[in-house]
Amino acid sequence: MEQSGQQQEQGDRTTPAELVRLRMSIDNMDSALIHLLAERFKITQRVGELKAELDLPPADPAREARQVARLRSLAEESHLDPEFAEKFINFVMAEVVRHHRAIAEDDPHH
Repeated sequence: MEQSGQQQEQGDRTTPAELVRLRMSIDNMDSALIHLLAERFKITQRVGELKAELDLPPADPAREARQVARLRSLAEESHLDPEFAEKFINFVMAEVVRHHRAIAEDDPHH
């Protein structure tokens, strides 16, 4: 990988050292996001199992609405576009509900 303060060759042009450092930071953050999402989905997997055991529905619209409102507020405080935050959490929640439905269908208690 690139040494700090050096420039990196890309084809026939040289990428400035600051851009290389920024991109490395972005790559590190992307890695952290993936690891965080993996941990989140491990937890929501167990939530889905509990919901199936307790015969609860896979989706909880009231909680989802509270989560969207909470994350929009956090986004605003963090100077992140709240529309983007809402789209992101809706995408994640839809995937979680999909997993919960699959777990419920496989649950022998049903």
